[in-house]
Amino acid sequence: MSGTDTMDFDRAVADYLATRRALGFKLKRHGRLLPDLVVHLREAGVTTLTTQVALAWATSLEGHPDEWPIRLSIVRGFARWLRSLDPATEVPPVTLLPRNRRRARPYLYGEADVIALMEATATLRFPFRSATYRTLIGLAPLTGMRIGEAVGLHVSDLDWRTGCLLVREGKWGASRELPLHPTTIEALRVYAELRRRHFPRPKAPAFFLSLAGTRLFCENVNWTFRRLVAEAGLVAAGSRRPRIHDLRHTFACCTVADFYRSGVDVAAWMPRLSAYLGHADPSGTFWYLSATPELLAVALARREPGWRPAP
Repeated sequence: MSGTDTMDFDRAVADYLATRRALGFKLKRHGRLLPDLVVHLREAGVTTLTTQVALAWATSLEGHPDEWPIRLSIVRGFARWLRSLDPATEVPPVTLLPRNRRRARPYLYGEADVIALMEATATLRFPFRSATYRTLIGLAPLTGMRIGEAVGLHVSDLDWRTGCLLVREGKWGASRELPLHPTTIEALRVYAELRRRHFPRPKAPAFFLSLAGTRLFCENVNWTFRRLVAEAGLVAAGSRRPRIHDLRHTFACCTVADFYRSGVDVAAWMPRLSAYLGHADPSGTFWYLSATPELLAVALARREPGWRPAP
């Protein structure tokens, strides 16, 4: 670029995303956040991406401060690529807003917690929106699905005849089929009928729809979930508030506890849980298992002399 050129940030973001996606990266979050960065640059009236501007953008967006390092890492990768087009581009140093790699203790939901969250959806303004979040929150701890996977569901991914749900292209690009309990299928069927009545011609094939008939955005789901957590009066033991992703942790811990109670060989069954969760191997699943009092109790009971499975 010459000194008189003006950087076309919209084009730069589009080229950056296209280049990386051609290499196999999905970059869903990048695709949502980098255009917002462009808006910020335009409103700030700057023609060069600097560390100061990048930091201001990363910390100005709505959300928890824990997310700021993630946002800055996204702009850092883009800045490295952009510097090949504009040598004046500054790449934020990795020491700026470093990510805390220390594992945060997840909030493990009890049955009463989940019920309270589902009841809290009644406070949402529109009945269809309430039904959407009530069904979504009810599905998460029963399947351990990632929120992105649930939001990405299509109507055609539900097989009503076999009672199975297809998760297409999960975190690592692999698909998996989840058998569901009949009561879960029935709850999904009720929502599907409500969806059909409200949106006979929806704008998206998504199973869970927004009030506009489009697919939900994960950021909006997380924002609404935080509101429901507050409405339900759920408070974590530490400083970190309950997250929707913790429902996935809850599913994993409850399932392993059930393994212990049933008397099966837990180590032999772990690969099945990993496959259900969409992990490449059990090592990824162990990250989700926290030393909960209940899980420790049933595990220790297996080691007691004369222990027998509960009838």
